[in-house]
Amino acid sequence: MSLAQKINTLQRQIATVITFSCFGIGGALLGLLFPVLNRLTPKAQRQTRARQIIHRIFAYFMRWMRFVGILHWQIEGQDRLGRPGQLVIANHPSLLDVVFIMAQIDAPNCVVKGSLWRNPCVAGPVAAAGFIPNDSNEHMIQASVAALAQGDCLIIFPEGTRSTPGQSLQLHRGAATIAIKGAKILTPVVITVSPSTLTKQEKWYKIPPRRFVMTLRVLDDIDPSAYRRTNSDPIAARRLNRDLIDLYTQELNRG
Repeated sequence: MSLAQKINTLQRQIATVITFSCFGIGGALLGLLFPVLNRLTPKAQRQTRARQIIHRIFAYFMRWMRFVGILHWQIEGQDRLGRPGQLVIANHPSLLDVVFIMAQIDAPNCVVKGSLWRNPCVAGPVAAAGFIPNDSNEHMIQASVAALAQGDCLIIFPEGTRSTPGQSLQLHRGAATIAIKGAKILTPVVITVSPSTLTKQEKWYKIPPRRFVMTLRVLDDIDPSAYRRTNSDPIAARRLNRDLIDLYTQELNRG
């Protein structure tokens, strides 16, 4: 490794530590700020305001990471995200996927890990935004269908956790069930990260050999009613889930 490469690696390592440390501290401060904002915001608007704030912070965070040379990104079809009653599903290759996709949608709702409600860095923001925990599958489905019915754009990562590189894609059926029961529009999103980094097997401070590129591709909408017309909901959800697995497998293999 040349001297210039060593210096670049050190710069990205320092920038990564500073960036993620600020992200954690910022989340904790937001948790303290939201109770104050709630006093100043009408009750009916509180969740929307919280989601808008999170969206903007995530957008700034992504720009900052690009500015300091940690990553770059490419987006195809962003204008088709954020529609009322839209269920957006995405694969989950890295730690930044939630930040990346929420940075593209104004005031989104999201299904997130239930453990985040016990994380002091993010518990305040996720509670203020009214995000949906995935602790209980039944509650998650009911809350998600209700959110779509009231016009939310809802984001779900059907894998439930980050992908394992080299293993076949596995999607939990919950997202397909929600689509069948309540989505007006189902929009698959494919996220890729090159070179691979921030996977479940890697610590956040283990940086790749060069600045990585995150790509977000919005695929064609899927009409859930086409599955509902000829099948009961459970059968329709199983068929939709199989089709989604085939779709993502094909798209990810295509690169």
